[in-house]
Amino acid sequence: MKRAINYIFGFILGGVIGATLILLLTPSSGDEIRSQLQERFQGIQQEVTAAAQTRRAELEQQLAALRKP
Repeated sequence: MKRAINYIFGFILGGVIGATLILLLTPSSGDEIRSQLQERFQGIQQEVTAAAQTRRAELEQQLAALRKP
């Protein structure tokens, strides 16, 4: 039981120390980081949408070829 408590305490302490270091060493403000993350997310979302549309078109072509006698 004591090992589990020590593990949990170490995990929480590590998280607090890590979060503190991130806040102290981050060169950008929170607003800048949020906007950068939002731009990256939107870019990834657009790429995924384009890839899904391309794959759907490929699958529809294959289905149409299979339906032909």
